[in-house]
Amino acid sequence: MNKTFSRITIATLTLAGSFYASQPAFSQVAGGTTTVGISVIESTQIAAGWSVKKTLMGKNIYNDAGQKVGGVEDLIISPDKKLSYVIVGAGGFLGVGRHDVAFPVSQIEDKAGKLVMAGATKEMVKSMPQFAYAAQTPDTTKRDAFVAAADKDIAKGRAKITEMEKKAATAAADAKAKMNSEISALQADVAAAEVKLTQMKQATATRWKEFEADVSAATSKLRKSTDTPTG
Repeated sequence: MNKTFSRITIATLTLAGSFYASQPAFSQVAGGTTTVGISVIESTQIAAGWSVKKTLMGKNIYNDAGQKVGGVEDLIISPDKKLSYVIVGAGGFLGVGRHDVAFPVSQIEDKAGKLVMAGATKEMVKSMPQFAYAAQTPDTTKRDAFVAAADKDIAKGRAKITEMEKKAATAAADAKAKMNSEISALQADVAAAEVKLTQMKQATATRWKEFEADVSAATSKLRKSTDTPTG
């Protein structure tokens, strides 16, 4: 092989390599003739990006003070693909009682392999609106029935208070004192049930079970007070 031929060959290969490096990297779609692919520039961007499996999913997120804020439960891509959201779960055990919230990925930094969200706290995450998948909107039938039953117990307690107040107004002094004491106790039970039920109503449909026990205890006590003979 002479030197001229070698120079021409090397120049040709170099030019070909430069040409292909500037073209999209294509792959054949099975069963068809359509080709899909990404450009070399896009490939570089992908290589420099985050791997959901390796660097995000299941990882803990900390604030800039080193305190754990929550864990990454999912990654959501917006329909226009302009913004991605990390679903952060705080609290709970094995998924029970966990509060999931969506944060833009841009708010999270990878610092030496540690995911950091500056200024965040676990309390802040828990105070934010609960995230729910659009395709997985929970069935509120049971919650609605439970709330309706609790409202009925409270309404019954209020009606009993009104009835007792009318009787107390015309009762003798000694009987009136006793009835007023019973009225005060019943009013306290009604107020306690109202507070617990309000907390449930203000929570999202996915969290109502967290308040069920407290509301049940309050309404059970209220029913007992309401059904107890007075006077």
